[in-house]
Formats: sequence, structure tokens, C-alpha cells
Amino acid sequence: MSNSSTKKTVHVALVGNPNCGKTTLFNALTGSHLKVANWPGVTVEKKTGAAIYEDIHISLVDTPGIYSLTSYTIEEQITRTCIMDEDIEAVINIVDASSLERNLYLTMQLLELGKPVILALNMMDIVEERGLEIDLHRLPEMLGDIPVIPVSAIKRKGLDILLHAIVHHYEEESQEFVIDYGPLIENKIAKLSVIMKARYPAHALVRWHAVKLLEDDEAVRTDHPVQITDIADKSYEKEIIQARYAYIETIIAEVILYQNKVKESTDRADRFLTSPLWGVPIFLGIMGLIFFFTFTIGDHLKGYLELWLEHLSGAVYALLTAIHTAEWMTSLIVDGIIAGVGAILTFTPNLAILFLALAILEDSGYMARVAYVMDSIMGKAGLSGKAFLPMILGFGCTVPAVMAARSLEAEKDRRRTMILIPFMSCSAKLPIYVLFSGMFFDRFAGLAAFSMYLLGVACAVLIAKVLHILDKNQENESLLIELPEYKRPNFRTIRIFVGNKLTHYLTKAGTVIFAVSIIVWAILNVGPSGMVGSPADSFGAMIGRGLVPLLKPAGLGMWQIAIALISGISAKEVVVSSFMVLFGANGQLNGTENVVAQLRLIDPGFGALNAYAMMVFCLLYVPCAAAVGTIRKESGSTRFTVGLLVFQVVFAWLAAVLVYQVGSLFI
Repeated sequence: MSNSSTKKTVHVALVGNPNCGKTTLFNALTGSHLKVANWPGVTVEKKTGAAIYEDIHISLVDTPGIYSLTSYTIEEQITRTCIMDEDIEAVINIVDASSLERNLYLTMQLLELGKPVILALNMMDIVEERGLEIDLHRLPEMLGDIPVIPVSAIKRKGLDILLHAIVHHYEEESQEFVIDYGPLIENKIAKLSVIMKARYPAHALVRWHAVKLLEDDEAVRTDHPVQITDIADKSYEKEIIQARYAYIETIIAEVILYQNKVKESTDRADRFLTSPLWGVPIFLGIMGLIFFFTFTIGDHLKGYLELWLEHLSGAVYALLTAIHTAEWMTSLIVDGIIAGVGAILTFTPNLAILFLALAILEDSGYMARVAYVMDSIMGKAGLSGKAFLPMILGFGCTVPAVMAARSLEAEKDRRRTMILIPFMSCSAKLPIYVLFSGMFFDRFAGLAAFSMYLLGVACAVLIAKVLHILDKNQENESLLIELPEYKRPNFRTIRIFVGNKLTHYLTKAGTVIFAVSIIVWAILNVGPSGMVGSPADSFGAMIGRGLVPLLKPAGLGMWQIAIALISGISAKEVVVSSFMVLFGANGQLNGTENVVAQLRLIDPGFGALNAYAMMVFCLLYVPCAAAVGTIRKESGSTRFTVGLLVFQVVFAWLAAVLVYQVGSLFI
């Protein structure tokens, strides 16, 4: 091979069903660290990466997981548009070899497009465990002599052979793959092809578009308006689908050679885990156990970090004093930066345990069961079954969860889901729960924090029910979700997931939270007359006092709390860092004990009920700035976004007031 500078870059799209291991394979080929999970909608837009083989650059595009190229959902539209782009020279179709019959339906559609297709048979280890054997000679023959490469994305096997197939197959003239749809439909395809050739003489995919017109594909009808009423007076989509599956059955009968043993099915476990009676209690029990470890082990490790940061703060303070640093600069570094950013860093062990647990649940295939179990409950509240998938993602981060709402076909359902997602407890809210529950609930800290997750879901269900009652058209999309087989979590996948989450968290600590900590320090130390001796005379106090009358009914009548809540709009973790700055004392980072002491010094009555109302408000009020920007982008409406923010603030205030006022009657 000649030098890579003389070689063109090969552009390849990775396409496959959800749960086929497509993104895992993309990571293995490119070294990228995209999120991997066992439910549809994780890859909500195409991602790009690069690989080099034999001095040839290969540009890889990871597309959303889809079951077909019919452009009903946004994922299908994104994938189909990407594949049909002239820049895409070949397609890697990743299929789950253990579910070959289901995966080949998409393969049929890709082959009909006429572009070079390389079939990557993933999860071959599962096939072997089941005692199945796939005829790797007959399968490519029945698919038009395309390359068929066995791979294991997790074990990184077969990758070199796959790359070799790409660089040696993309330039080959791909033969048009033709399925015989029967005399009736074939006659109509022929007539439409004549019309298409006359109308669009330079068009290369005449047959494919003719088939799509018979399927009544909206995108094709819009892009290629052809009068077909004389040829087809109805949609033939059902008949075309049946013909494809009939051919797939023929393929399966010939290429699955024998079965000498059958691996025990997961049906026995699913009788309990997806049971209407036991499914939800088991899920709640698992999550409760996760929070138990998050607080017991996490708080133990957190204590060591607090001691280290306390010593660091004291050492820095002593050093700055010894070199006669200006008092305001010392205060900025110690009371602002170290206290603010350091407070966030101490919660890293708690988050690491939570991320680790969620990664194991996702990679094992259990989270798909959670969506299945919750579907019937959400349906009773008028919530689309598909909407619960992005809501589950919301427990990780609101931004990708909002983007995952693209999987819903109806605009109404997408917007409704965007309203509900911010009520999920994203990972950024966990430090708030850990701080306040740890300060005021002692051995019940884990239970108090866990209740926030349950309360968020309950509020989402309540709002969904109200919207359902107000909606005149009460039809919902049904949830069609594949329940992948349980599998042993892969260490590399988990490491990537946890590593990415912690990196994102620490990056925010070093950027957004760092900047906001300085801003909070500044508004607490600067007033109308310049630098102030007491925060009570600062701009921050002036702003906070203006909000105290509104927050007082919720038991949050301190101007410092008002400032912390405002700063939390930038990122939810900032509420914690702001508290450390606002309630710090004597230039020392003394952890939560100092915060409690300062809170009770200002308001002797501040206790567990006030702290719980604070957690409720933080759970329900506006999401972070990044999430707000994503909602605006995905909804395409500033009015909708502003209306949602106003609604969330009002709803959070009402909920916090209700908790405090009702609680005050009993405490």
C-alpha cells in the first residue's frame, strides 16, 4: 500500500438494531468512549470516529439503533439520511448473531439500497454457548455475496478482518439485491419504475423508491411526488414486510445448521423481574440497596477526602498568610475556590458507587426490564410507554435524556416527555441529597436520599396524568422494547461508563463550578461601596433578601439559601459548593459540621424538615443551564422552554411549601 496521504478517506456508516453491540464495536474500532446501554435511544444522533488500516483512513459514523429504514421516528430519519448521503461509501451492518432472524430484516432493507454492505456477525460467543452453528459460506451467498465477518465487539475479536473487508469491498460494484415480492407487487414495482425513470432519469435507486412508494413512505412521497393512484390504491407495506420475513425464514432454515445444546433461557428470572406483582418491589429493593452502599461506603471514603481538603485548605491559608498575600486574595482562594470546588470533589466516591451500580444494571440487561415493568404503570397515568426510556436516562443526565425523546414519533409526546424528564434525579442532584441528608438524617440518610428519586417519579406520573386528562386526543404510543438476554457485565464497558461520568463530573468541578464559586465569593464580598467586611452588606445579601419572603413559607427563609438556589441553575452541584462558600467560617474547610453550625447560628430552628424541603425544591426546580439549552434546541420553541421553566419553579415552590407546612403540623 502507498502512503496514506495518497489514499482517499473511506466513509463508512455503522448500522444495526438496538442492543446489537453497535456502539461497543464503534468504541473498539475507534477507541471512542460513547455510552453503551441495553435499551433503544442511547445513540440519539450520529457520532463519528476514525480508524486506520493498511495506511487507509476509515471514517466511521455510529448511527442510532433502529429496526428498519421506515422513517417514522427521528432515529430512523437520521440513520436513513446518513446512509443515503453520497459521502457514505459502505455500510457495516452489525447484527446480533444470536437473534439472526430479527436482525436480518434491517439487513434486507440495507441491501436493497445498493450500497456495499459488510455484515458483522456480533455476539458469536453466545451462538456457540447455545450450541448453534451458522453456515458462514451459505449466508453470504443468500445475501448477494456480501462479506460476512464474525466478530466479538466486547472481546475485540475479528476487528482486523472486518477492517480488511472494508478497505477491499467499498470500491466493488454492488449488485442490486432483489427480493421477489410476488406477481402482484412486482407488476406494480415495474410500472412505478418506468414512471420513476422517466421523471428522474439520473436516479440510481429506482426500484428502492418504487418499493417505498408502495409502502406509502411519507419521506419518499414528499421528495419524489409521483402520481401512483392508478397503480396502487392502498399501502402495500404489510405485504412487503411479509415477503421480507418469508425470505428471512428461508435464510434461517439454510444457514442455522444444528443445535446440540440449548442454553437455559432467562424466562425463569423474568417471571419475577418482569412480574406485575414483584417487578416494581424488586426494582425498588435493588435501588434501595444501591443507595445503602452509596452512603455507607461512599461516606466513609468521603470522610478521608474531607480531611485531606481540610489540611490542604489550612496549608494554603498558612502559606498565603506567610507570604503576606492580600486579605481579599486569600479569602478568594481559600473561602471561594478551595471551599467551593473542594466541596464538590468530596462527593466523588458517592457518585462513583452510584455510577458503578447503574453501569452493572445497564450492561446486564436489567434496565430494559425496568422500562417494561413500568410501562403499564405509566400507561395508567396517560404516559406513553416509549417516554419512560428517556426518563430512565434522566437518572444519569438530563441532557442526553431530553435528546432521547426523539424516539417518540408524535411531537406532542416529545414535548410532554421533555416536561417530565427534569423531575428525574440526575447524578448532579446526588451531592445535594448527600449533603443535606447526611447533615440532618444520620442513619436514615440513604432512605431520605432514595425518597427523592421516588418523589421525582411520582411527580412525573402526577403531571403526566393531569396532561392526559387535559388532552383531547388521549392515544399513546405503545412500548415495543426488546428484552435482551442477561449477560455478565463487561469490565471494559463498565470502566468506560464510570470513567466518562466521573470525568464529566470532575471537568465541571474544574470549569463551571470553579467559575461560579468565584462569582459567589465576589457577590458575597462586594457591595455598593466596594469590598465589604461582612457578607450581610454585600450584593449577594441584597439579592437574597429580596427572595426571602418567597422562600420563607417553604422553611428556607435565609438569603444565603436563595443565593445557593440561584447559583444552582448553572449546574446542580453548585448548590453544594455555594453552601460551603456561603456558610464557611474563618477561612477553613470544616466539612458538613461547619455548615450545620452556621445554619443553626443564623436560624436555630433549621432542622431536618427544612433540609427535606430544600431537597424537594432542588429536585423539582429548573434543570441546569445545559439542559435548558438542550430543551430549547430539541423543542425548537423559546416560548415552550420559558413556560416550562416558570412551571417548574412554581411547582417546586408549591411542593416545598406543602412539605414544610404539612410537616410542621406533626413536628
